[in-house]
Amino acid sequence: MLRYIIRRLIQAVGVLILVSILVFFLVRLIPGDPIRLLLGEDLSPTVEQQLIQKWGLDAPLYEQYFLWMFNIVQGDFGQSIRTQEQIASLIGSRILPTMMLSAGAMLIAVCVGIPAGVVAAYKAKTGWDHIAMFFALIGLCVPHFWLALLLMLAFSLNLGWFPVSGYTSPFVDPVGALRHLILPCLALGIGLAASISRMTRSTMLDVLSQDYIRTARAKGLSERVTVFGHALKNAMLPTITVIGLQLGFLLGGAVVIEELFSYPGIGQLLIFAISNRDYPLVQSVVLVFASVFVMINLLVDISYAYFDPRIRYE
Repeated sequence: MLRYIIRRLIQAVGVLILVSILVFFLVRLIPGDPIRLLLGEDLSPTVEQQLIQKWGLDAPLYEQYFLWMFNIVQGDFGQSIRTQEQIASLIGSRILPTMMLSAGAMLIAVCVGIPAGVVAAYKAKTGWDHIAMFFALIGLCVPHFWLALLLMLAFSLNLGWFPVSGYTSPFVDPVGALRHLILPCLALGIGLAASISRMTRSTMLDVLSQDYIRTARAKGLSERVTVFGHALKNAMLPTITVIGLQLGFLLGGAVVIEELFSYPGIGQLLIFAISNRDYPLVQSVVLVFASVFVMINLLVDISYAYFDPRIRYE
């Protein structure tokens, strides 16, 4: 197992280097000059040249890239062109809101998706199955941003149950933080729950038809033990893969949701950085996203050994 983890970590480094190269060069294809966006069109040529030299934008691209990577390896993300703040500090201040949003959305997705998939499989071709899959299909078809607008219209503007936007620290006001979280988490979690429920139903149907399940029932085991103790655990591998992938894609969905709800997470920071052509900030945020995605995939692979003892990483 340790050898497998080391090998995967080495592969992860290669993936992150490739991501860093792509984001470094692609972000410079975006039209617009970060210096002119910072100080306006009336910027004098002398001041413009001084700022270009200050940020190293006059150096060849390959030199800029290697300097940036050299600083990243040392733990220095640099400064934001737009705000002049340390990028590590900017990202650090946005991590908690994004983690809370992602955790809340995934909690909703797992708590709704897995039970719905199990019930749909156990009650296959009945009304319960049709209802569960009908709502799962709707959840898959409805875009996150459109669902978010509907939730804001219904529960914020009309009913007034939840705030329409903003964020409250859980350390200052836990109840207020929860109220600000519910709608964004629902907007993200419902679509994820649909994917998880469909995968859980599919794998459960396959497992419930296996011989060992019929043997367990013939031995007199209760349906609860048979379904949850034997069938569900063996059906979880494909579902875990979906959950792991959704955790990664959750960051992409959070970018749009955070902007809609004015939620101060890393996704909103990325939009701010792209809008202002803040090259160092864009590069650092994308690299953080890629790192999280790679680590999630590694954890998913390791978790396979728990759910299926036959799997050994040699």
